[in-house]
Amino acid sequence: MRTLFHFSDRTKSIWITLLMGASLVSWPVSAAPKWVISGNENKIDLTSGVSRLVPNAAPDTLTLLNFESFPPVVVHVTNVSNSVLGPPSNVAVTADGRLALVADSVQIDPVNPGKWFPAHRVHVVDLTVNPPRVVGEGRTGAQPSGLAIAPNGRLVLVANRAGGSVSVLRLEGTALTWLSDVPLALSADEVSDVTIAPDGTRAFVSVREKNHLRELRIEGEKVTATERKFSTYGRPYRVLTTPDGQLLLTAGIGAGNGPDMDALTVIDLEATPPRTVDLVKLGISPESIELSPDGRWLAAVMMNGSNLAPQDSLLQDHGEVVLLERAGRTFRHRQTVKVGRIPEGAAFTPDGRHLVVQCHPERNLWLFEVTKRGLRDTGLRISVPGMPSGMRAQGGR
Repeated sequence: MRTLFHFSDRTKSIWITLLMGASLVSWPVSAAPKWVISGNENKIDLTSGVSRLVPNAAPDTLTLLNFESFPPVVVHVTNVSNSVLGPPSNVAVTADGRLALVADSVQIDPVNPGKWFPAHRVHVVDLTVNPPRVVGEGRTGAQPSGLAIAPNGRLVLVANRAGGSVSVLRLEGTALTWLSDVPLALSADEVSDVTIAPDGTRAFVSVREKNHLRELRIEGEKVTATERKFSTYGRPYRVLTTPDGQLLLTAGIGAGNGPDMDALTVIDLEATPPRTVDLVKLGISPESIELSPDGRWLAAVMMNGSNLAPQDSLLQDHGEVVLLERAGRTFRHRQTVKVGRIPEGAAFTPDGRHLVVQCHPERNLWLFEVTKRGLRDTGLRISVPGMPSGMRAQGGR
């Protein structure tokens, strides 16, 4: 299997030969990797404007990028099931870079191959072995989607989109053990994502079809839902807390019509009581939001109409990334850059020097340099064996 690094001006190309599956070519396992991981799905396509099963699809894959150097070293791992049917936070990497967790959200119905049904597991991938491989799994509620690993590295929370709940799991070595489920809503309400506060005592969950975030209390391995809910602008999907623990962030979709109607909801967690303090306009259809490791930058991945049906008059030939900069207790717009169609996830590298963006139908990753003034397109595109659908950096929120 060949992995192509290619530059957008087509004047340069770098080939690195890697073998997928059971063996790899001369891949050094580093003592201190800087991982960004892309989950690539092959079974569900979005280019028709709806989710469509691909007949006789190849197995889903992972693409591992080690940013110790630039361009990064790239490794593909085949046959790791994952899905675009969930927020792009359905991948997580431990802070020490030893393990990755990958939500297996849906499975194809063996009786009716034209349909799918919710799955109930999270894969555990060992990143320290050559080649990296799945070494276990943890049981969850229906359609595990957004994942969060607590600061202590031992507690894992999983938002169950079709289960209306959050699963609580213990990560010990490579074993992922189910502890409990915290019911929050009905299945149709779509409990989609979860984030854990930096002090590890609270978590916040997006309840997409009820337009709110729900607070959870964490006491050791005991997790309970509080009565606190935060209303959001639009239907919340990805949810984050800033590294300093001051702000809770989510991007809402579908609050109105027009290019300026979708927005970032900014909630001040240190206010008495905690409350929304700003709504920051983003553009059309935010799919994901991600923070740089220092919390200075927020990248909002925007569909921008690129996910519409081919016959739709509003279809666009590109997505966008909107870059916001922290300004006290809120964020301010600094830059908008074009990317490929149907961008899904994004991740700042662990050192904060680069941003990686997934482009679903193009099956590639776009790499940007993070400068003092914002993003600079490096021109580097990394081809991946599937439609990139979920992404997270090592230790990412």
